[in-house]
Amino acid sequence: MARFKPRSTAPVPERALLVGVDLGTAAWPLRDSMAELGRLAVTDGAVVVGQLTQRLRKPVSRTFIGSGKTEELVRMVRALDVDVVIFDDELTPSQQTSLERIVGDSVKVIDRTALILDIFGKHATTHEGRLQVQLAQLQYVLPRLRGMWSHLVGEQARGGIGSRFGQGESQLEIDRRLVRDRISHLCRELKELDKRRRMQSRARWDSGIYRVALVGYTNAGKSTLLNRLTGADVYARDELFATLDPTTRSLDLKAGRRITLTDTVGFIQKLPTNLVESFKSTLAEARAAELVLKVADASDPNCERQIDAVDAILADIGAADIASVVVYNKCDQLDREVVHGMEALHPDAEFVSALTGTGTDGLLYRIAREAARGDVTITSLIPHDKGLLVKLVHERGQIVRERYEQGGLLVTARVPRRMADTLEPYGVSDAGEAQGRVGA
Repeated sequence: MARFKPRSTAPVPERALLVGVDLGTAAWPLRDSMAELGRLAVTDGAVVVGQLTQRLRKPVSRTFIGSGKTEELVRMVRALDVDVVIFDDELTPSQQTSLERIVGDSVKVIDRTALILDIFGKHATTHEGRLQVQLAQLQYVLPRLRGMWSHLVGEQARGGIGSRFGQGESQLEIDRRLVRDRISHLCRELKELDKRRRMQSRARWDSGIYRVALVGYTNAGKSTLLNRLTGADVYARDELFATLDPTTRSLDLKAGRRITLTDTVGFIQKLPTNLVESFKSTLAEARAAELVLKVADASDPNCERQIDAVDAILADIGAADIASVVVYNKCDQLDREVVHGMEALHPDAEFVSALTGTGTDGLLYRIAREAARGDVTITSLIPHDKGLLVKLVHERGQIVRERYEQGGLLVTARVPRRMADTLEPYGVSDAGEAQGRVGA
């Protein structure tokens, strides 16, 4: 018989209590917002054991919720053995400090912003992604540092031996300075990375390859769609913010044109402003695209609200005017009659299932059609020593006809306007003129 019982070393999930307030001004019903908050908590490894809601005209300045609800919150924390209380709206530093004092030091009180930042911290894998998350976290923590040193400030307020040195304020100022210095360092480093990204983006622009960006609400299936269209193996799971870092893959359309597809970070309602600011260099991939595919989860009851949230963030980053196509994904989870009804309501949208591949051929045709807008038909005689130019015509254009002549490749193709400008020195009006040039 063993002397010691084996104990599991697996981390014990924290028990979370969710708190929401209906102020009558939110775009989403409180019930749906709280359900999403629960999914965020589960994504972060917690177990939701209860929730508390209240309707108010405006938040209470000290505790966000009313005094009666605060007492109820304390009772629920004790009865349910809660480890963390998560508010659906952003708390001020003073509200967070007051609530922590009321519920007890052993229970954490955080808001939706802190929860999302924690999830981003877990899922960021690239160097740039980790820097962006760290910057957003420090910007969030900076105004909340005072509460972390409140015990020392309290000692100073009581007077007596040692109080004249101002330990609390000194340490608080030191920490604030360290955080500000770190924020400045991260901003400089991210600025350098942004310069490199802009150079890479400019190189792709100069290459003439048509650029498409996948944007959408978190867990709408963007990464799965990228994998389906390009044969990539990007990490994709049924969880919120499964991938944060942008991934670009090339794709050759049936018409012969080569394009790039970029998967971007997922959006969410009430996305923290400082997080949007920190990820602007990543979101710049969407701003630099020539076509934006707004991927939406057709099976989600809040699908249209999700699209509105995506539109709001695209407007924030200056990408609202880019050509776009709404792509309703996960149609395999709906009855065919429901899909037909949605198609009648949204005739300009595409309806697909990235999981099964249904509708993806139609989506690729739509992308090819959008990419061909503004194309012109040209006929050029490209000399034999311009092999790279021939390659670019095949990659960027749609070949109508071609044949080899004595002076080079005579090709008629539909190409983007910028490609047509490149081919202008070799342009001919017809095959007869080409023959005349060869004879000369």
